[in-house]
Amino acid sequence: MGEVLALVEARLRTALGEPDARAAVTFLGTDRIEVLRFVDGDLVRYATLGMSAQPMADPTAALADPVKGPRAELVLTVRGGLADTDKVLRPLAVLAATPQVEGVIVAPGASLDVGEPLWPAAPFSSVLVAESGGLVEDLELDAPMDPVRFLPLLPMTSNEAAWKRVHGAQALEERWLARGTDLRDPLRRSVQLD
Repeated sequence: MGEVLALVEARLRTALGEPDARAAVTFLGTDRIEVLRFVDGDLVRYATLGMSAQPMADPTAALADPVKGPRAELVLTVRGGLADTDKVLRPLAVLAATPQVEGVIVAPGASLDVGEPLWPAAPFSSVLVAESGGLVEDLELDAPMDPVRFLPLLPMTSNEAAWKRVHGAQALEERWLARGTDLRDPLRRSVQLD
């Protein structure tokens, strides 16, 4: 576990630079989850560290494989200075603990909801999990372990989350793209959905 997390942190530092802050959260019955903050100009990136320590297990499997299975960490990028986004640390840790707590596999196209604003006065309580491989490259591990994927999180308003449930993740991403939505704006309004 510690060896995997050391490699994950090294990959995050290579891709995003040195973190300027970190916080740790432990939930009863789960491994410790850290959230690292990286500042890049006017952008603030938050990355989880700890979700990839164990592979995510198929909830229908009779027995969880301790070695094989998908591994991931979560990355959220927002524009700094517009909202108190540092309060996202606990909600991010909650999302990163979801595979351990609820026995789900977090994968691109999934919606994750924390049931409360991601930060004070945020118009978002849920996120869309996007494809990995952009900002932080996947981290290959020794066989038979699966690589660690660094999954970007795209905040969704409640209207967008409801629309995504009906039309799918790809349709929502296409709508954001067509409307030129700034997904890094921590104060943005819902994209026009009609």
